[in-house]
Amino acid sequence: CSTELTEFARRSKEFEQRNTKLIGLSIDSIHSHLAWRENLKKILDVEINYPLIADLDTKVAQSYGLLHPNESQTATVRAVFVIDPKNTVRAIIYYPLNVGRNIDEVVRLLDGLQTTDKHGVAAPVNWKPGDQVIVPPPKSVADVAERETHKEYERIDFYLNKKSL
Repeated sequence: CSTELTEFARRSKEFEQRNTKLIGLSIDSIHSHLAWRENLKKILDVEINYPLIADLDTKVAQSYGLLHPNESQTATVRAVFVIDPKNTVRAIIYYPLNVGRNIDEVVRLLDGLQTTDKHGVAAPVNWKPGDQVIVPPPKSVADVAERETHKEYERIDFYLNKKSL
């Protein structure tokens, strides 16, 4: 978790640019968090610049499914939750205790959600910013015919069209 906390902190500007707030949570005490922050600053020269929530009674961890009995009875799995401004959970990624989170994927996920929301499209497999997006499928025969007029679409089949933004 230490490597992940520090990498999120190192890359915090990327999250700020995406209007995204970082929050950490563990079932350790606030005193443990304070000592952890100081130690990471000392040994890795990284300031943890976002809140860490102490969930000693594990209510939050239990509510969000962070305690997996096959992993540990005393530690939470690693997870990422993307919660939008309307407090809707938009994405959840769970990792086992022995595999660190992929910050590049978290950033890509945020970019994908923000792009698809803004443009009313879908992001295909392995999508990255700047790649083509998928146009929503037609809802009627008239929609299928109307698509024929869109020269900017890459037509793969009547229901699958891509376009550049």
